[in-house]
Amino acid sequence: MNLILVMAGGFLGAICRFGISYIYETKAGEFPIGTLSINIIGCFLLGWLYSFARERSKISSKLILFIGTGFTGSFTTFSTFSVETYNLFSAENYFTAVLYIMLSIGLGLLFVYIGNGIVKWAPYRKGGLR
Repeated sequence: MNLILVMAGGFLGAICRFGISYIYETKAGEFPIGTLSINIIGCFLLGWLYSFARERSKISSKLILFIGTGFTGSFTTFSTFSVETYNLFSAENYFTAVLYIMLSIGLGLLFVYIGNGIVKWAPYRKGGLR
């Protein structure tokens, strides 16, 4: 049952992400306003959900799976990163929080660069591997 809840939430989150990206795609020029909007909405939603669950323990764990893991996880993973970082700061784990931020952004950009470089690598070009 838990897997079905995550899948259903993920399905809806992916559709919403696609829809918002599609709406903003033609209106924003070069600035990725769709992705920024998705990340901000996801951060708000996940922050609200976990705070609400903490304050009102009667919230169903099934609802957390559906909205938190499924919908928001599919909608954006940036929200999870933001909530985890917030929790580290709240627990006064400042070094770990800053390290997490630096590694997430730094390694994320590095691996985008590496992935881009692999695609440009010779075997993939001009009739190579497809």
